[in-house]
Order: sequence, then C-alpha cells, then structure tokens
Amino acid sequence: MWIRSIFRSMLFGVPIGVTFLDTVGYVARVEGISMQPVLNPESTNTDYVFLSRWSVKDYNVQRGDIISLVSPKDPNQKIIKRVVALEGDIVSTLGYKTAYVRVPEGHCWVEGDHTGHTLDSNTFGPVSLGLINAKAKFIVWPPNRWQSLEVKVPEHRKPVSTQI
Repeated sequence: MWIRSIFRSMLFGVPIGVTFLDTVGYVARVEGISMQPVLNPESTNTDYVFLSRWSVKDYNVQRGDIISLVSPKDPNQKIIKRVVALEGDIVSTLGYKTAYVRVPEGHCWVEGDHTGHTLDSNTFGPVSLGLINAKAKFIVWPPNRWQSLEVKVPEHRKPVSTQI
C-alpha cells in the first residue's frame, strides 16, 4: 500500500517539479572568477544564484542584467555574464578583432565583470538572444551574501552609442 502511495506522489510530483524548473527558475552554483566582485568575490567561496527562466521568456533583457546562456564556444557549457550592450548599440571592445562593434539585430554584447579574466563577447563576439536561458535575480547562498542582482552596467563598460 505504501509503495502505491509513493508511486502516485512521484507520478504527479515529478512532472510538476520539472515544469516549475523549466518555466519559473532554479538555483545554480556559480563557478570561477569571471564575475568578480559581484559573484564569488573571494575565490574560496562559491555563490549560488536563483536563475529566473520566466524573466527571459520573451528575450527581454536590459543592459546590466546578469544572464545565464549557452556558451557560443562550447554548447555543452552554460556561462554567466552581464549584458553590456543591446542590438543597435555600438560598443568599444577589449581585444576583439575590431575596436568597435555595432551589435546586430537579435544579439547582445556580454562581458564578465572581472575584466581580463573572462571569456566573453570580447572573445566570441555578439551573442544571439536565443542562447540566453535565464536571468540571475538573487544570490541565495551563502546567507551573508543574500542580495538582489539588479545592478547596472559599470560606467567604464557602457556602450559608446545606444539606440533608444
């Protein structure tokens, strides 16, 4: 009898849980130093963030958003970066093949906050909005770092020209 109860709970619980994770969001571990000092400010600590899938369902991202996306270099890897420029913006690059890039339609320019210690658009160019899978909303762990991630683009990395 108890096996039947467990089976029934799993029969309903698993699809609901998967739907929630695919639609609303999930908590993910942030590894590496590319987003320092905002994420993982000390290399001995690891931050966990809530990634909202709901926030990007219409590919609605803004400059300053921290997003999770499929790496353009390795489709099996997810990376977390900050949106610096949107389609139509002209951005001053840091070591890309040209000094200035106009972000094409359907793309954005992403960078890690730890300049020089990150693989980002300065390496692989503008990123298709279709690669974005979530927006980082909050640091949820460790408790002493609980905070919203609604942060603006650092002044030194703002686009040269924006399309408004």
